[in-house]
Amino acid sequence: MPELSRRGLLGLGGAAFALAFTTDLADPWTAPARAAARIDNPFQLGVASGDPLSDRVILWTRLAPKPLEPLGGLPFAKFRVDWEISEDENFTHRVRHGSTWATPEYGHSVHVDAKGLRPGREYYYRFRTGGEISPVGRTKTAPAPRTSPDALRLAFASCASWQDGYYTAYRHLADERPDVVFHLGDYIYEYGIVPMGGNRNTPVPEQFRVQCDTLDRYRVQYGLYKSDPDLQAAHQSAPWIVTWDDHEVLDNWAGRFGPGGDVTEQDYLVIRANAFRAFWENMPVRVPAIEGPDARIYRRFTFGDLAEFNVLDTRQYRDDQVCGDGQQIDCADRLEPSRQMLGAEQETWLLDGLGASRAKWNVLAQQIAMMQLDYDAGPAQRLSMDLWDGYKAAKDRLLTGMVDRQVSNPVVLTGDIHYNLAGELRTNFDDPATPVVGVEFVCTSISSGGNGNASTGVPPGSTDPTNPHLRFSSYQRGYVSCEVTRDQWRSDFKIVPYVDRPGAPVSTRASLVSLDGAPGLHAL
Repeated sequence: MPELSRRGLLGLGGAAFALAFTTDLADPWTAPARAAARIDNPFQLGVASGDPLSDRVILWTRLAPKPLEPLGGLPFAKFRVDWEISEDENFTHRVRHGSTWATPEYGHSVHVDAKGLRPGREYYYRFRTGGEISPVGRTKTAPAPRTSPDALRLAFASCASWQDGYYTAYRHLADERPDVVFHLGDYIYEYGIVPMGGNRNTPVPEQFRVQCDTLDRYRVQYGLYKSDPDLQAAHQSAPWIVTWDDHEVLDNWAGRFGPGGDVTEQDYLVIRANAFRAFWENMPVRVPAIEGPDARIYRRFTFGDLAEFNVLDTRQYRDDQVCGDGQQIDCADRLEPSRQMLGAEQETWLLDGLGASRAKWNVLAQQIAMMQLDYDAGPAQRLSMDLWDGYKAAKDRLLTGMVDRQVSNPVVLTGDIHYNLAGELRTNFDDPATPVVGVEFVCTSISSGGNGNASTGVPPGSTDPTNPHLRFSSYQRGYVSCEVTRDQWRSDFKIVPYVDRPGAPVSTRASLVSLDGAPGLHAL
């Protein structure tokens, strides 16, 4: 695309995040659809809900009768969309309803902040446009802030490269119907897709060959990914809380630093603005106040006094990776005291929030491994410059800050590296005698990396001599399902044996528990 045309896309970036919605108080389910033209099969991208609070939840859909076309096969016109939310699947106990517009400026996406709901309740929702009714989604509000819930069921996942394999793990996650799902990044990959769709052996049109950079290109990438029925089922089963990692924009992007090469900083920021806007259009997120290539997505969710979740952004505010990125030995620059992973504002927000929390379990839902990971079995330390190891001072500030604030039961949930990992967090990972201050669970990928390898890893409860704080690892595909009670946090690592064909069964590779008031991991 010519340079001026590409930069012209930037002017619309901020407006996408500031979109407001109106509600029609008439009953759209009994009145004629006055402003809705007929669209055949408009809900091919399914429905979703997200960002649950105790009295509200975001309801999402995107009209797209032809998902692999830039505007989903729709003309440049707005379409009225009606919505309703009920206490039962048959919609006999409807509690809220209204209407809004799906507009072309925002990819015909719809975000409804359904308010006035009861805390800790299961709801069902659907949309209608032009006489067509969407699939029904299930959602659930968070418990009220001053309550003491006995339990919470959640799942978390990350890394779903479409061409690397099928999303069978999402289908199994959907069957569990958790209270909430956390997606920790790499929901899409920006890469071009080979003609036969890689491991899926499914042909894709020519426009998918090139890497995402324009808004239209990101939109069709989401259209392809969200057309997957297993992903749609996972969204329909529970509310999602999402954040991004690198592949929603560009591989290993860091702050205002792009990939270099032929991409200038100015071009990179245009690409980032397009990527952020497409992310917002396709995710059930509560609208932040954002402009252009900057978007605050770190936020906090409270589930009574049982658990508080701090959803982080470890990409947008970090310093650039040092020593050429990748895995490095003896990179002194990673020790620089001023290096930032979260940025000063987010770091302060996080530590202040952790210090003020009265929750029994205090959770960081974030992207990249926090525990030290030495990739060299010999005496040298080979560490990844893209992970928290490349930002040691920032990691030290966070872990020490949690100790100083006496944070109750810190738990870190992580994605990114396509491995299942469970480990114990210490302020000094080089000294195994250092007290454990929290635990970290890393989920593997949904499909990225292909089938994986069942023979690789550390058995649950064992100790890795290179990384003695590691208690389990496996290189397989899947997700993590968690049962949180007032006495313990249990993580079940669910795996599928293959992703290069559909229909894989699911099993539990390992179950690990952390007990209230006793940081550490125990294998079941």
